[in-house]
Amino acid sequence: MKYILSLLLMSVTCFSTLAAKSVPFERDWHTFSNYQTVVSTHVHLDVKVDFNSKQIAGFIEHQLKALKSDVNQLVVDTRDLDIHKAEILHGETWVSTDFKLGDKDKVRGSKLTIAIKPNTQKVRIYYNSRPEASGLQWLTPVQTAGKKHPFMFSQSQAIHARSWMPIQDTPGMRVTYSAKVKTDKSLRPIMSATNDPKWDDKGEYHFEMPQPIPTYLIAIAAGNIHYKKMSKQTAIYAEPELLEASAKEFEDTQAMIDASEKLYGKYRWTDYDLLILPPSFPFGGMENPRLSFITPTVIAGDKSLVSLIAHELAHSWSGNLVTNATWRDLWLNEGFTSYVENRIMEEVFGKRRAIMEQALAAQGLDAELVDLPRGDTILHVEIEGRDPDDAFSGVPYTKGQLFLMFLESKFGRKNFDVFLRNYFDTHAFQSIDTKNFLIYIEKNLVNKHPGKVSMEQIVTWIKEPMLPSNAPKPRSDAFANVQKNMNAWLANDLAIKQMPSKEWTVHEWLYFINNLPENITLAQLAELDKQYNLTQSSNNEIAHAWLLLSINKGNKAVYERLEDYLISIGRRKLIVPLYRALIETNGNDQFAKRVYKIARPGYHPLAQGTIDNLFNKSAN
Repeated sequence: MKYILSLLLMSVTCFSTLAAKSVPFERDWHTFSNYQTVVSTHVHLDVKVDFNSKQIAGFIEHQLKALKSDVNQLVVDTRDLDIHKAEILHGETWVSTDFKLGDKDKVRGSKLTIAIKPNTQKVRIYYNSRPEASGLQWLTPVQTAGKKHPFMFSQSQAIHARSWMPIQDTPGMRVTYSAKVKTDKSLRPIMSATNDPKWDDKGEYHFEMPQPIPTYLIAIAAGNIHYKKMSKQTAIYAEPELLEASAKEFEDTQAMIDASEKLYGKYRWTDYDLLILPPSFPFGGMENPRLSFITPTVIAGDKSLVSLIAHELAHSWSGNLVTNATWRDLWLNEGFTSYVENRIMEEVFGKRRAIMEQALAAQGLDAELVDLPRGDTILHVEIEGRDPDDAFSGVPYTKGQLFLMFLESKFGRKNFDVFLRNYFDTHAFQSIDTKNFLIYIEKNLVNKHPGKVSMEQIVTWIKEPMLPSNAPKPRSDAFANVQKNMNAWLANDLAIKQMPSKEWTVHEWLYFINNLPENITLAQLAELDKQYNLTQSSNNEIAHAWLLLSINKGNKAVYERLEDYLISIGRRKLIVPLYRALIETNGNDQFAKRVYKIARPGYHPLAQGTIDNLFNKSAN
């Protein structure tokens, strides 16, 4: 304990307002808000979704709790919002109050300061978002599955909620929320809250989120969104063209919930529904509580990519229930979630598949670590002064997962499961930072099972760059067999038609493509493509791996398919590496620029920003 306390004493701390009692943790640099002085405990949105102006407009009402006496201002975060007026509730009457919008910071946006009185309990801010809001994407009908209706969705993580509502935008505090949302009657909004599956003929919808959540989990979408029940707790929301295929693909979601509850305790969010978004969604999924947002790129027809659903569901415990207090602590969300995801997959689909997914993730991290700045390979990464989106790499996800796998191997699965379940229960609906996690694990795991792991080892995992020498190295027997057959084919000891590939899963195919040797020839690539039609694979993960390999090896035969692939989907994981490879290989930059010019209007602002940076760096 002395070792950890010495670390704590060197850290600047503030106070969490959500724990049963105050818990010291670092202040979140990425917010202007004075959440350590006065905090929003509940927000209510009364807004209209206007597709013509590409704006969300109306007011947000903050219910306040003062944490210090003589509080005379509320400070909230904004980015590119138009603020029209502010009001405070005086008795039963709303009265105007002074406000000031600060200069724009390139990372944090603009500070909005509102004059309040020490006894002010409610504040209203009238505003509208702008079409360029970083947390919203407005799609034309042609960019949707049905091609008839527009679509809008939010993506608030990490600090994009402030681009569509003025709010204390930090994971270090939590709010409950309600909303009244108006739309065109031909469209339907849904939120990360209670959703009534019935359409309203007046275009007015009401939502309630009774559990306190960090503000980045407030989410909204609107479009031609229909509903299909899958089980007692699960349903699909999607455009009608995607509804049936999605319900079939993700029909095991209830089994995942049941497995998760068996391992980690009760699911505390009532329902768990999935919104299938248009293909421009920049992520695989977003864990918005009660309603995960999901990319259609994982609808493979064979459930081979449903680990994504397990991941977003796992956030119902790690991330949504217990939340990183700052974006430096992202690994506490994503590392725990990646570990829980894999445990869910093992429970539902078996150990063989779970180990394959571990091995692929570990191999992907090894490759990523080669190119990452050394400082960004630390779990407790330093990102002050930087966009928190920079923290999102394989490090918080897979290095975090490997750390928990290391702990499981040392303490035993039974003991580690008890620790993890107690961790979720103890910190439910609270935020936590890395310092406090170190205190908790020392008291509740290390000291209870002495001689297994030292605190020095744990701190090395969290505070030092790269992977420790004691990191787990997942090995799959299935992949060993794939490698054996690959080697035999490359040595001309096995004809390509003799490879037992008909029995391979998607994971085995990914291993095969990703581990083809540096010296593979164009003739060999052509032979593979002729036999297996990899260029035209309908599985987006396999297609990605094959297209990336082909770019790096100069296989121009795939470029027609590559262009279609880059234009038709916007998931950053799948498209950014392809653009990077095109930019970095001789003779492909003009092709990349031409395709990007076509594709860019259909990409989410987050994807646009990432790829814009790739081109800007190459030009310098």
